[in-house]
Amino acid sequence: MPPTLKPAITFAEKKDLDAAKLVRLYQQAPWAKGRTLEDAREMLRHTDVAVAAWDGDVLIGFGRVLTDYVYRATIWDVIVDKDYQGQGVGTDIVQRILNHPRLKKVELFWLCTFMPDFYERLGFSSKEQTGMVWSRSKQIRLE
Repeated sequence: MPPTLKPAITFAEKKDLDAAKLVRLYQQAPWAKGRTLEDAREMLRHTDVAVAAWDGDVLIGFGRVLTDYVYRATIWDVIVDKDYQGQGVGTDIVQRILNHPRLKKVELFWLCTFMPDFYERLGFSSKEQTGMVWSRSKQIRLE
């Protein structure tokens, strides 16, 4: 019997993807483990640009953007299935975001990350500006 050919990895801009597939992917990342199906659906509804990576019908990577399409865009939730890491999928997602036709006028892309080395290899710099975060969960603990 001949070996079955594995489909090539494909990329698509998909805001209407099955949120259950995204939540399955999120379960692999410590920063996203507690995300729920309903919250993922709501997040996708309010996302401006989303790039999904697929191996056949299996979601293997994802990244999203919130933006004004002119001055600023923030990249969020870049994630790649553990079985596909180190194969350029994350790099491809970020490059597709940075070169996206609807984002071509954006002056500055921002992101928050636990993996600064990965993004520095793609031209991001932590030296440009200072970022700050306000955390709702930390504020509740202070009360």
